[in-house]
Amino acid sequence: MSLLPRLLKNKMAWIAIGIILGLALIAIFAPDIAPHDPLEVELTRRLQSGSATFPLGTDHLGRCILSRLIYGARISLSIALTVTALTTTIGLIVGMIAGYGGGRVDSFLMRVCDVFLSFPNLILALAIVGVMGASRVNIVMALGASHWAWYARIVRSKVLRLKEENFIKAAVVSGTSGFQLMMKHLLPYTIAEIAVLASLDMGSTILHISTLSFLGLGIQPPAPEWGTMLNDGREFFRREPGLMFYPGMMIFLVALSFNLLGDALRDALDPRLVKTIKRTRSRGCQC
Repeated sequence: MSLLPRLLKNKMAWIAIGIILGLALIAIFAPDIAPHDPLEVELTRRLQSGSATFPLGTDHLGRCILSRLIYGARISLSIALTVTALTTTIGLIVGMIAGYGGGRVDSFLMRVCDVFLSFPNLILALAIVGVMGASRVNIVMALGASHWAWYARIVRSKVLRLKEENFIKAAVVSGTSGFQLMMKHLLPYTIAEIAVLASLDMGSTILHISTLSFLGLGIQPPAPEWGTMLNDGREFFRREPGLMFYPGMMIFLVALSFNLLGDALRDALDPRLVKTIKRTRSRGCQC
């Protein structure tokens, strides 16, 4: 049975895919969906309850909460996808070179991985952003630096196993270059592990983006990012709990959806992948 039928047999996968696709469409068509400008300030309508004009009410500056949530999906998902693309690319390159090259190259690259794995992800990201300053580029670089080593470890372990397979040895004997061997023979067999880990990491990446913004080191106000909205709503939680509830629920739904999708992908691709990922993660601490 191919991957897609196995994946779609999982009911949780349907739920996760539905939520993710829905949020992706909301992020893409945010200007057409949002009822108001998310940055429009009007103090005369501050802290209003839900109404036909403002379905979820307004915040302490009179901005439409629903519009800010919609635009927040665009910010959070775009940054998370960029971070995931960066970490998978770096992890694939380092893991492939280390696993295929072996020897001193492997030893050096794995010691570099050990250095990054010795720091909790969020602590390392906080340190990098604190030094470099809060901006989208720095957030991507900080989260990418704190995540790529997991990918490199898993890719390396897969490549080391594949090197002992007969079809790889036959390709080497036939004169296939190292680059062609990695691209045509090794890379396709590492996609399964990377797809699972990337899906699982998307949820934690969303959480880290929101955490950085909540602490004032991520997306800066007045940008409508969910973590920033949580921070803005702290002072008014008793009067208007929705200011924190709505962005908190969005973060929860996105993280849960990607975790469910990652679990479904893992089960559909190979149940044994969970052992590989857990064994790799156990070598370091992750926040």
